[in-house]
Amino acid sequence: MSVTTAADGIKEVAPPLSDADVESLKAGDRVRITGVLYTARDAAHGRLLPLIEKGAPLPIDVRGQIIYYTGPSPARPGSIVGSIGPTTASRMDTYVPALLGLGLKGTIGKGYRGQAVKDALRQHKGVYFGAIGGAGAVLSQFVKKLSIVAYEDLGTEAIRRLEVEAFPAIVVNDCHGGDLYQDGMKAYAREDT
Repeated sequence: MSVTTAADGIKEVAPPLSDADVESLKAGDRVRITGVLYTARDAAHGRLLPLIEKGAPLPIDVRGQIIYYTGPSPARPGSIVGSIGPTTASRMDTYVPALLGLGLKGTIGKGYRGQAVKDALRQHKGVYFGAIGGAGAVLSQFVKKLSIVAYEDLGTEAIRRLEVEAFPAIVVNDCHGGDLYQDGMKAYAREDT
């Protein structure tokens, strides 16, 4: 099993993930991810979709993997990576159902997901993690290795392979229909009398 619970109650996640791993995660779970993440943003997704539609191989094997929606800034001397904060996930919503259909198990970003993505997370057993926007410099400390694996010409939007250790995130949408944003709004909604 690639998901375990630490003594502090935080779930330890180690990709690649299985259906059972994803099923064990619930909206609101705090997680620490250790292992490989792939980065991809708008431009990279725009190149992946035609390959998926043609049935052509992708430049990375997405089965069991997690894609982090980020475009890191250049590293300072002596650093592995610069700021590496999440970008708005909903911009990738068009592409996610097809990637989940190929075996992708998770995505990391900020903000809400559309209904088509939530439905695809249920159908294909996937999970959407939220990372803290505005904390890219802090998040860079959890990246131990980085290499460009595809579309180097896209610069910051190239697909990168990250090796991370204890990367902090929270489950926003699970494969059971759980939605942390909706749950949070309900929990704090005012009841006018």
